[in-house]
Order: sequence, then C-alpha cells, then structure tokens
Amino acid sequence: MSVHGLEHRFGATQALHRTDLEIPAGGVVGLLGPNGSGKSTLMRLLTGLVPLQQGKVNVDGVPMAGDGLEIRRRTTYAPGELHLYSELKGGEHLRFLLRGRRDGSFDRARSIAGELGLPLDRRVREYSHGMKRQLLFAAAIAPDVRVRILDEISEGLDPAKRSQVLDLIDADAARGTTILLSSHHLGEVDRSCQRLVFLNAGRVVADESSEEVRRRAGRLVRLRFAPGALTPGSTGVLQGPGVESVEEVEDRVNVMLSGDDPRAFLGRLAAATDLPAPTSVEHGRISLGELYRALYGVEGT
Repeated sequence: MSVHGLEHRFGATQALHRTDLEIPAGGVVGLLGPNGSGKSTLMRLLTGLVPLQQGKVNVDGVPMAGDGLEIRRRTTYAPGELHLYSELKGGEHLRFLLRGRRDGSFDRARSIAGELGLPLDRRVREYSHGMKRQLLFAAAIAPDVRVRILDEISEGLDPAKRSQVLDLIDADAARGTTILLSSHHLGEVDRSCQRLVFLNAGRVVADESSEEVRRRAGRLVRLRFAPGALTPGSTGVLQGPGVESVEEVEDRVNVMLSGDDPRAFLGRLAAATDLPAPTSVEHGRISLGELYRALYGVEGT
C-alpha cells in the first residue's frame, strides 16, 4: 500500500497536506492522531470513497482509478461513523454488508458475530453503540482479502470486547493480511501494531516502528515543578552529557536522554542548586500519548 504526494481539501480547509507513505504487505500499522488530524480522510482516499484531488494511491498492487471499485474489491473497510439500517436484523445487515463478496464470507461473519455475542436475530435499532461497531467489524474481518482498513473499530467497546477484537486482528495479521488501524486507544496500538504513523492537522509528524517508539519513551524523563517555580533560563542547567533535548512547557520539563541509563542525569539534577526541586520525576512509565506531547507538542489521543 503506497501514497505519494497525496493532498486533499474540503472547500477552504486543507484536510491533508502533501503525504507520502509506504506500507509493506503484512502486519498491523496504527494510524494515530487527534480529531481533525486527517486519519479518516486518508482512509477514505485509500478506498476511493473520497475522490483523489492530487497525488497517487496504490493498494494491493492496484492504482487508484475511477471510483476505486477495483481497490474496494480487494480490501475491506470499516468506517468510523455508524450509519446502519435500523430496521434490518443483525444477520440481514451482515448479508447486506457482504453482498458481492466471495462465498463463505457471510458464514464466517456470522461465526465471528457469534464469538462476539451479537444477537443476529434482533433488529439493529435494538443494538447498543458497541454492538453496532462489532457488527461492522465482523463484516470487515470476514472476507478473504489481503488488505483491511479499520477506522476506530474498537471505539465504544468495553475492555473485554476490545480484547476479543484485537485477538481477531492479531490472528488475521498472522495470516499475512495488511491492516491499517486507526485508534484513540494507545494501549491498543501499542499491543497490536508493528508500526505507528501519527498525523496532526493533516500532516504526518511521526512514522516509526513501535519498537523505536517504546525505546524513545524509555529515554524520556518528565519533571514537574510547582507553578511559577521556574525562572527564565533556569532549566539550562539540565543540559549536558547524555541529554539530547530539554523542553519547558509551563510547569513541566521534558528531557530526552541520549541513552537508556538515567543515573548520570538524575545525579546532575540532584546537584543543581540553581534549579528548584521538582515535585515529581517520571521515567520509564511514559505513555505513547505523553511521548507525542513531549516530542511533537500535540495530543496522542
């Protein structure tokens, strides 16, 4: 799956700035970013549901052309929005969603829905938000395709159901399927994704392996100080051997170390007489959201 020079506008709004991505076959790639970052727009462009304005898209060896029908035949897509036919029963809706798919897709979807505990004999209007999300997921994971694009597929699910969904995604990826997964649950992408792409305001601000992200998170030290305790230039004392960067954000200071051992830095911190004592020091427990805030100044959820 590849994207080259992709840009998109909705009227005066630049939803996606020039974007280049190469996603090799196999594995799970996490697409992260706050609301309005361009995640859903990118996914719709990949499936042809939003027409290309500028750039090139290739999915499963097929270039985007016309309305993207050939790509949609080779992929499945679960949208972030829930627009379902409430008068249909769950099983009827699955059949509707899977019309035109290969034989066996509907039976597999019914089996997956059964694993998730969905009452397929009840009308969709009786479904909770999470049940509707699971119905879309069952339809998206069932067909035998090599690429799946899943937008916020676990949103609204309780932890047990989310774990079931992730187990099914992991098993599907183990068979060689390429999965692009957008999520607001950082623990979810931390568990299942081998690569993380972070968007903000329509731009890719990070594209890293999950292993590299974890490594960087392990080198981040976060200091908190009492409000107003820091004076201009006081954090300069934190610079020195073993420190890549020091960033001051109000009463918080983010220090990125150049290595994994924080002892030399913590010793320098303890000896710094020109710096007020921090109210807290955190190292080794930094979440992905905190990492993105520290590195890019944007929210990770």
